[in-house]
Amino acid sequence: MRTRKTRAALAATLATVTATALSALVVLAPSASAASLVQISNFGNNPTGLSMYEYIPANVSAHPPLLVVLHYCGGSAQSEFSGTEFASLADRYGFMEIYPQVNNPSNDCWDVASDGALTHNGNSDPAGIIAMVQYAEAHNNVDTSRIYVTGNSSGGMMTNVMLGDYPDVFKAGAAFMGVPFHCFYTGTVRGWNSACAQGQVSNTPQAWGDYVRGAYPGYSGPRPRMQLWHGTTDTTLSYNNFGEEIKQWTNVLGVSQTPTSSSVINGNWTHTTYGDANNPAVDAYSIAGVGHALPQTGMAAVAIHFFGLDGSGSTGSPSPSASSSPSASASPSPSASASPSASASASSTGTAGACKVTNQVSAWNTGLTNNVTITNTGSSAINGWRLTFTLAGGQTVTNAWNATINPSSGAVTATNVSYNASIPAGGSTSFGYQANHTGNTAVPTGFALNGSPCSSS
Repeated sequence: MRTRKTRAALAATLATVTATALSALVVLAPSASAASLVQISNFGNNPTGLSMYEYIPANVSAHPPLLVVLHYCGGSAQSEFSGTEFASLADRYGFMEIYPQVNNPSNDCWDVASDGALTHNGNSDPAGIIAMVQYAEAHNNVDTSRIYVTGNSSGGMMTNVMLGDYPDVFKAGAAFMGVPFHCFYTGTVRGWNSACAQGQVSNTPQAWGDYVRGAYPGYSGPRPRMQLWHGTTDTTLSYNNFGEEIKQWTNVLGVSQTPTSSSVINGNWTHTTYGDANNPAVDAYSIAGVGHALPQTGMAAVAIHFFGLDGSGSTGSPSPSASSSPSASASPSPSASASPSASASASSTGTAGACKVTNQVSAWNTGLTNNVTITNTGSSAINGWRLTFTLAGGQTVTNAWNATINPSSGAVTATNVSYNASIPAGGSTSFGYQANHTGNTAVPTGFALNGSPCSSS
């Protein structure tokens, strides 16, 4: 069970809003909504005493889709309503929203840890949230084929749970800074699982998928699609959980763990799709250099597009073009994503030079991350780079940021992305990857930059 000090620290982390929108945990959204949150009492089965708030925009459609928006630890329905862009997007596109709220005075995080929370028609928070959805269906003429869920941190964790518990209700979800379904399991209501939070829980895709399938035994219908977001420097809910979520949902949805497409947008968003690139089963965004601070400006709009709620008729991911600099606009463009084999600056045009590579490996029982820094110790700039190296036996790369890595094991090549192709003389650039291992957590060997051997440490 989490201590009060830990819980307070997490709540404080999640509630912090800075003056700069791009570094805020919760981005301030336009506040010109014509309507406001309305609390609904007596909405139905409510075993944990949740509160229900609904938002019906002035231009709501006659048969509206429904989006459930889940708050972070220490948050509330109002903080999520006023602190994210989802309400302004509902104003624009005419869909209805529900903002559930935890009212537990000792622990205001969602229950994603108990047996009752991880079971279809269980007796914890998910049951109350589903009762809210059923109330909206009965009283607001909601389109039952277009119901979606999203949330950040604890809300992102609950997004994973809702899709696992109720695949018959939700068409898709978007989880910001979450963890896989069942990762936080303790058997206790609102329990705290430090191993999961710290990224130390790793399973095979099949095992992760079995947890989801076990939540609703006998269910054989379609499964909801999933969009995932995580910052690479998240120390509250480790970035390692991002790769585990991808393993889980690709297995549940029956698609390969190998991305169908990969591109970098807005300077530091690495976007990978799994399944149909134009209508992905799993849509993933790794945000380089960002901690527990999502969603940022523009991300809610990407989620809304993934749901198909923006009037475009699409149910897929926007396919922005690879950005040419870190200062690219946060608004996704409609250009097609580049595939891993066609990423920007894939051919190394610079001359090979002296180089040094440093590794920072963080390992746990079956997984690891490695942050790699390349330093150009030569006298001339490198414009376009390929770093070759050999992974230790039993290591397999599952995802990467600030570079593309192929193949996934053995002798591999990391290739620059569009915004970090140049390394000035005396300068450096960094990339990283997550990998599974079978016991050998040694750093890679045999580094060579554009064919020139590098020293390493």
